[in-house]
Amino acid sequence: MTSRHVRLMADSLEVTERTVWRWLAAAERDESAAVEPGARAQSRDRFTVTSEVRRLLALWKGNVAAVHRELTARAVRGEGELPPSIPTLHRAIQRDLTPGERAGLAKGERAARKHDVFLSRPRGWRNQVWETDHMQAPVLVDVDGKARRPWITWFTDCATNAITGVAVTPVHPSRESVLSALRSAVLCEDPYGPFGGLPEKVRVDRGKDFLSRTVTAAFDLLDVTVEDLPAYTPHLKGTVEGLNRAVESMFLAALPGYARQPRPGKRASRPKDEVLLGFEDFTARLLDWTLWWNTEHRPAPLQGRTPLEAWQDDPTPLRDVPATDLWTFTLEDAGTRTLTTRGVRFRKRDYVGAWMTGQAGIQVRVRFMPHHDHRIEVYHAATGRYLGPADLADRATEEQVSAVRRTRAARARRLKKDLEASQRERYAAVNQPTAPQRLGALTAAQAGAELAQSADTDLAQLAMPDLIPPAAPPADWRTPASLAALTTPGPHPPVPYPSGRDGASAPDGPGGRAAPPTTDEDGDAS
Repeated sequence: MTSRHVRLMADSLEVTERTVWRWLAAAERDESAAVEPGARAQSRDRFTVTSEVRRLLALWKGNVAAVHRELTARAVRGEGELPPSIPTLHRAIQRDLTPGERAGLAKGERAARKHDVFLSRPRGWRNQVWETDHMQAPVLVDVDGKARRPWITWFTDCATNAITGVAVTPVHPSRESVLSALRSAVLCEDPYGPFGGLPEKVRVDRGKDFLSRTVTAAFDLLDVTVEDLPAYTPHLKGTVEGLNRAVESMFLAALPGYARQPRPGKRASRPKDEVLLGFEDFTARLLDWTLWWNTEHRPAPLQGRTPLEAWQDDPTPLRDVPATDLWTFTLEDAGTRTLTTRGVRFRKRDYVGAWMTGQAGIQVRVRFMPHHDHRIEVYHAATGRYLGPADLADRATEEQVSAVRRTRAARARRLKKDLEASQRERYAAVNQPTAPQRLGALTAAQAGAELAQSADTDLAQLAMPDLIPPAAPPADWRTPASLAALTTPGPHPPVPYPSGRDGASAPDGPGGRAAPPTTDEDGDAS
């Protein structure tokens, strides 16, 4: 082979000419080297990664130097062979373990999944499969004077990438959030349309809100299959997970109060003059962005179409549900009650409605929206006919509710402060293996004052049993010496013995036990 051929080969392989000449020399010595140019010559005593090395890598979080020290220490103790050098150990780990295995041993299963290859599902047709999820928005929003991060619950169609339904809650979501988002997703009328109808299947991620009794019952009544995905498998619902990432980078990052905004200085903190969005304003902007996503955004998988165009181009018929029936299906059933003159009794409270006049005595079925305890929906128990709503009787005013909430908050703050004070203990720092030593010195006067204050609140000590000692028992009672020392000696009135069935007294026998009955000459008990 000429130098020109070697130079051309080096340029095509993006290596130096010296490397190519070295490969050729190795191939002349051993023909097997030509199969994998540049690979080290294999030998029988070449070090390979064993199961013990894998366990040590997991123990030391992928630190090869720490694994080498551990193997060396074991060899010194006679528990194994001396390991190779650290570079050789590095090469063996790089050669015998895949990038996913190395990442998993160092950082866990979630890091290992980043090196996996996932297949993509076929697009299908509209309303074939929906995916749903909760997402905590990384944006601080003003909710009743407090900065909170709201939660977003939405449903998305896997075939068209359309957001079919959305619900926003200021605090942690619940089954009520899922039902609210489900209603907005199924209804095709304004302001929810034109996306809607009943899907064939909904994928959820084992969330307790999505698998609650109320939500699963609603899906069963609507003839919708629920696919419960295994935990920690976000790749199995990639459509909604991609939506979670897209809404943050395309919309939430530009809002005031974005919690992940880079801040100057060593310590990230919010500017003191930062003005946060109100919850109503945040919800309005999110709904506007949802409308933009459905009608103007053109995702790459849709090949230049918007979700609305992809939805309208699909001829699959829709399974529509009337709004009144959908409302009934998405309520939680509370069983039957009897309508009395005080209304309907539910959770130890009375609910009344104008339609109840003349209806006392009938059996009704109560349905309600979770966490909306100010109103219930009442149906006839036998026919299932909707009778009407019922509102809470003697409902407290907003001022009363606010006062109760302020009182509860003040009590919670006091309790939290007391608990923090009781747990605020300091210990001395040590550099030798010694017992922990509490810090915080007290004078004898301080200790006595604190103990005296504690005694003032101790009911057992406030009883003061030694102030007025109990009177001595009668002389014919068998009293232990330990109790006789605590009694006051002196004359006392006779104490009658407890009577038996026939009215006779029953003095104690030896040892404090009841004396056995005696018999006379005729054999009668006395």
